[in-house]
Amino acid sequence: MPNADWDELAELALRRVTASGAEYGDIRLLRSVSQTIGGEDRRIASIRDTDDTGFGVRVLYHGGWGFAASSVCSLEEVPRVADLAVEIARGSASLASEKVRLVEEPVHHDRVVTARRIDPFAVPLEQKTTLLREVMDYVQRQPEVVRSSASLWARRDWKLFLSTEGTRLEFDLLASQGEFTATARHDGRFASRSFSTPHLRTGYELIAEANFLAEAPRVAAQAVEKVKAPAVRPGLYDLVLDPEHLSLTIHESCGHPSELDRALGYEANYAGTSFLTTDRRGVFRYGSPHVNLVADNTEPDTLAATGYDDDGVTCQKWDIVREGLFVGYCTNREVASKIGETRSRGSNRADSWGSVPIVRIANIGLEPGTASLDELIADVKRGIYIEGHGSYSIDQRRYNFQFGGDAFWLIENGRRTHMVRDVIYHGMTPEFWGACDGVADRTHRRRYGFITCGKGQPGQSGWMTHAASPARFRRIEVIKG
Repeated sequence: MPNADWDELAELALRRVTASGAEYGDIRLLRSVSQTIGGEDRRIASIRDTDDTGFGVRVLYHGGWGFAASSVCSLEEVPRVADLAVEIARGSASLASEKVRLVEEPVHHDRVVTARRIDPFAVPLEQKTTLLREVMDYVQRQPEVVRSSASLWARRDWKLFLSTEGTRLEFDLLASQGEFTATARHDGRFASRSFSTPHLRTGYELIAEANFLAEAPRVAAQAVEKVKAPAVRPGLYDLVLDPEHLSLTIHESCGHPSELDRALGYEANYAGTSFLTTDRRGVFRYGSPHVNLVADNTEPDTLAATGYDDDGVTCQKWDIVREGLFVGYCTNREVASKIGETRSRGSNRADSWGSVPIVRIANIGLEPGTASLDELIADVKRGIYIEGHGSYSIDQRRYNFQFGGDAFWLIENGRRTHMVRDVIYHGMTPEFWGACDGVADRTHRRRYGFITCGKGQPGQSGWMTHAASPARFRRIEVIKG
């Protein structure tokens, strides 16, 4: 742990909470260090290093929650903050119309460490900035590429969690990511093409193995092809969506509506609520029989695979949609009992020591099918193949949506032909997923995640990974964006 006194501070806080008569309390001590290096047009534009430490105390007193936090980790500050959390909990209990009851969870003693071969914080800064400058220089060798950008990001979290139930958990968590973009100009228009590694809980080997310089010629050439491509003709198309693109579609149209606090109406302020209300569990047709969406917070390297959530609950694997039928939610210890479950799914997470843990999307992925990508495309007479992320919009119930992408190719008579631009498709979630009639096999499966998933007020940024193989969707309406 980064501070040998953390255990003493944690135990002091929990003694104060226990002495107050509270039925439950926990403390999270957290130190986070991060580095972001950004480049623009062949130069390094920014280098940002952060180092942030603090703790948060959470108390459940007679069915009411209280939370208080501080960046001062001292023997004098901890009792004050613990007492404040108790005071807030007492106030909440006096006003609560419904008392909070936590479902049971076994006591855990464990240490979780992210596997890594290369510590990104040990890699010389010069080596990282040289890589970014080289890849930007490479893409701008293409005459019609007029802008470039590139970035590297890494974060390491040390965390200690203790609860009045006896759970004690240590964490040493690491995550890395990198990307670059080429922007081309033609006939007064601009278009960009990007390459991005996924955000994963791994070391700098993620960047080394991505081989930015090998990808740069393709990305630059596709940026030029994209800016010169004809605009899409609106109409009905069969769509074949790549895993990076699907990660956002899954996130917005399945991930958020499967958060149980949304479904219960507890989360409604920040684009909240959900069309997947509790009466629909087990009976609602979310998609076609090809659609199997599985939450898996145990898969190594994925963002939500932290061993335990911020309730101290073991990370798990469970079904959200099985053969097109909606069957499961992301839950925490507070809301699980609202749907008759006796244990949390372990989806309670906070984005910092100063934030209250809330229900967050799990690592929800689309299970592979049996086809190859070529077979998916071969059975399309008139369609579009879409890669990467673009603009999107979705209503607060996560029902009506529209999505763009990073690159688009026309599919004609079973063959991917030339690029098109300005593609936007829209629809309604169950109808869209009901139009899925094929998913590629596991050899095509890729993992992409998010570290900026917004939820709550004050807002928090959640982390999760969405894995998928390419999938085909029939007769989807496409408009010109």
